[in-house]
Amino acid sequence: MKIQPTIILTIVLLLLMAGAGAASGWFAYIMGDVALKGVSQPDVSPSQRLTNPNAATIGTEQNPETELSILLDEAELIKAAEKIIRGQNQVPEPPTPEPEPEPEPEGDDTTSRANFDQIIGADQGITLAITNAAQRDGALLLDVNLKNESSAAVQFLYSFLEIRDQRGRSLSAITDGLPGELPANGQTFNGTIRIPTALLDESETLTLTLTDYPDQNLQLTVSAIPVMR
Repeated sequence: MKIQPTIILTIVLLLLMAGAGAASGWFAYIMGDVALKGVSQPDVSPSQRLTNPNAATIGTEQNPETELSILLDEAELIKAAEKIIRGQNQVPEPPTPEPEPEPEPEGDDTTSRANFDQIIGADQGITLAITNAAQRDGALLLDVNLKNESSAAVQFLYSFLEIRDQRGRSLSAITDGLPGELPANGQTFNGTIRIPTALLDESETLTLTLTDYPDQNLQLTVSAIPVMR
């Protein structure tokens, strides 16, 4: 029977592949054996450690000062338990810090209220009173009361409000809460006059003048108003 060249070539290739695989495996085995020379498996048997206490230190120098002991004294354990029961082993709590005093809020006018005396100006049964002065938020605030005890209502236009300091300088101001018409019922109406502190650098006292509108028959004047700082 004639053997075909294709079969012969296939068999030769298979033999070469098998030989190459065997050679690679043998070479890998030799290299691994060389690399593991001198390496031995550690002794991890618990029974040998209990029967031979020096087994864990074979090949190493023992140092009595650094050797750790796994045995505990029963008396020491009892003392430690008694301390815990009596509370002697508790960590003391840190002292509670004293609360810091809270800073006084800006604009607190307690001092100015205590030292301020009410200043009143009146004309024809109409009363204008300055009850307090205090600096707050970059302005001098004047608390104002208006009361009408006459027989007729009075109207005011606060653009006619005139404020001057002791040197006669005219100062601008903003009013808030004051009524445009003051009824003749004796009721007190409260409001605020705000003067920027930038205008009060050299001012010590103020004079406030208010007249009615449109007749301008009233002349409500309050003088010697101190500039509270």
